[in-house]
Amino acid sequence: MLSKDVDALQPHVRAFVERATAFSVCPGCEGTRLTEGARSSRIKKISIADACAMQISDLAEWVRGLDEPSVAPLLTALQQSLDSFVEIGLGYLALDRPSGTLSGGEAQRVKMIRHLGSSLTDVTYVFDEPTIGLHPHDIQRMNGLLLRLRDKGNTVLVVEHKPETIAIADHVVDLGPGAGRAGGTVCFEGTVEGLRAGGTVTGRHFGDRAALKETVRKATGALPVRGATTHNLRGVDVDIPLGVLCVVTGVAGSGKSSLVHGSLPGQPEAADLGVVSVDQGAIRGSRRSNPATYTGLLDPIRKAFAKANGVKPALFSANSEGACPTCNGVGVVYTDLAMMAGVAAPCEECEGKRYQASVLEYHLGGRDISEVLAMPVTEAEEFFGAGEARTPAAHRVLGRLADVGLGYLSLGQPLTTLSGGERQRLKLATHMAEKGGVYLLDEPTAGLHLADVEQLLGLLDRLVDSGKSIIVVEHHQAVMAHADWIIDLGPGAGHDGGRIVFEGTPADLVAARSTLTGEHLAAYVGA
Repeated sequence: MLSKDVDALQPHVRAFVERATAFSVCPGCEGTRLTEGARSSRIKKISIADACAMQISDLAEWVRGLDEPSVAPLLTALQQSLDSFVEIGLGYLALDRPSGTLSGGEAQRVKMIRHLGSSLTDVTYVFDEPTIGLHPHDIQRMNGLLLRLRDKGNTVLVVEHKPETIAIADHVVDLGPGAGRAGGTVCFEGTVEGLRAGGTVTGRHFGDRAALKETVRKATGALPVRGATTHNLRGVDVDIPLGVLCVVTGVAGSGKSSLVHGSLPGQPEAADLGVVSVDQGAIRGSRRSNPATYTGLLDPIRKAFAKANGVKPALFSANSEGACPTCNGVGVVYTDLAMMAGVAAPCEECEGKRYQASVLEYHLGGRDISEVLAMPVTEAEEFFGAGEARTPAAHRVLGRLADVGLGYLSLGQPLTTLSGGERQRLKLATHMAEKGGVYLLDEPTAGLHLADVEQLLGLLDRLVDSGKSIIVVEHHQAVMAHADWIIDLGPGAGHDGGRIVFEGTPADLVAARSTLTGEHLAAYVGA
């Protein structure tokens, strides 16, 4: 008996469960989860299960054709909800699609639909990067929706990195000047024109346009994908080049993730190459987990502390012998208030440091373990790089974290407080130590500032030059322009997509302008 959903299990338990169990579609309801009575009730020969399996854009058309005065208000409300899906660019989904299979951007937009149809005014809406997972073509539609919400008489606050969306703002607040401890102050407030001239990091990079590469690398081989049919792919045959930076593009819902994550790892040749897949899924971790535990960085640090002080490493774990007895090493004490939300207060005994007082008397390079965990990555990289605290194993991991643009994260920050983009880059830093030859990345620029995108491109270049093959699903034009090879899916989303509409170099794509991606990339590079 499985007490949890398979997707929610820890990786090693899940691997065992998948070996020991077999899952098949229920023969009684054919996977619809409905009783015979519900399945046999039909409107115009369509049952509720058939309606839920239809693509939402088709379902909206079908509902528009229904004329039943007794349920007219219901039909109107349903019509508005379905039209909202289509408008926000999710018309290619089906209502019975499991939530766990949605990408990060899709899940966020499904949440937005609940509010877009609301007739409330004088409401403050806060959106956190609503353009994640959106093609430049779809961003224009999203901008329209945000402006409509504003025009209804609401206040719309948007946290965003994409210049296309920043450009429609009435008022811009720029935070900085750096990240982590170097940030936290308002550097600029005013209009978009003022931001461009303001001289802040965002202002300086606002007009950045990556140029197409002069020369592209030649592929050293190819990974053939044959007859891919995951989700909406239509028997796609494609040779993905190896030894280069290959970017897979296309409008949201055109089948990019289905090809890269759904079909590629299953190909026989992929197993020999060592494919490492880094997606946007949540990192399984509790509030006790942090970047130091997740990346394995804490092990060499504990050993270094133990060696320097002649005690055992377990003392330097807040989940083991060194934990503060009052809060059990969590650093906060939770008070459940029954009728209200619980309250978390810093533990009075350890003052949120998570360790017993006796453990904090042991030092390495003049710092105790709680001070080390409070350091940002860049400071810790210096600390473990030289002097008494020199620990090569820790220094290597910290170097990888800095490479992916996480230099500002503190080592002990709970994983539950990281954003989606930060989690993905933390995974990338961890996987970079693996021996895999092919990396599949799903929108690595999610949550990255314009200035950090350059750093990420440098990292991808270094990985390719070291002999790795990088396959990136991406909407950011700077990454497209930087690619050696582009595979463009489309032409539309859902059953209008799932085909390959272009294969070649970015320069050829810009010259041809035969696809939506080609048009937007040409406009971006000023061709």
